[in-house]
Amino acid sequence: MKAREVAGGGLAVEVSPDRLDGWFARFARRNSGVTSTEVRPTEVIVRGGNGTTAEVAVPFPPLSVSGVFEGLRVDALAEHLAVPRTVGLLLVRLGGHSLGLARAGSIVLSRTDRHLVHGRSAAGGWSQQRFARRREGQARQALRAAADDAYEVLVPRLSEMDGLVLGGDRRALDELREDRRLAPLFALAESRVLDIPEPRRTVLDDAAEWVLGVVIVVKGP
Repeated sequence: MKAREVAGGGLAVEVSPDRLDGWFARFARRNSGVTSTEVRPTEVIVRGGNGTTAEVAVPFPPLSVSGVFEGLRVDALAEHLAVPRTVGLLLVRLGGHSLGLARAGSIVLSRTDRHLVHGRSAAGGWSQQRFARRREGQARQALRAAADDAYEVLVPRLSEMDGLVLGGDRRALDELREDRRLAPLFALAESRVLDIPEPRRTVLDDAAEWVLGVVIVVKGP
């Protein structure tokens, strides 16, 4: 549950479903209680007595309950997180990808691959240009392989998925979005993008558990 800074101010922390109630109980103790909880289909906002807020983007929306409630009310969110789900995962960084299908936090189907993509060259002139062209070619090949695997492994199982969670390099993911074959797959994608290291199979296993939790953004008064 390591906190990280987020754009626009605030700290974000990942919380698993089994720790949700405890996390908000501690939030209330640290922030002079909780005055209200605003529950929306796609977001939950808890307001502390000192003006601090805890904002949660609902994974796999919508929530079945909405409204503004007095005090702490995250029961609807907890029930939503407890629903068994089948989730597609697509993790991509330049030179590697790992993708699969997760049920109840465990990978049931996967494919992982790596492709050599050289780093940038410090040389100048024609040598640098040749190196850059070679690197671009390697990057295209790596992304093509990721797209082909996503098409072969995930697209045939669209009907089984409750959603798709992405992870890795946003630029690489944006290039994959341009592949028309993957349009139905990206239509299921959540807005969040997991911050992951090199996409290996072990990282995919970890991601299968992460996607069941929430990211809470805490902002001061």
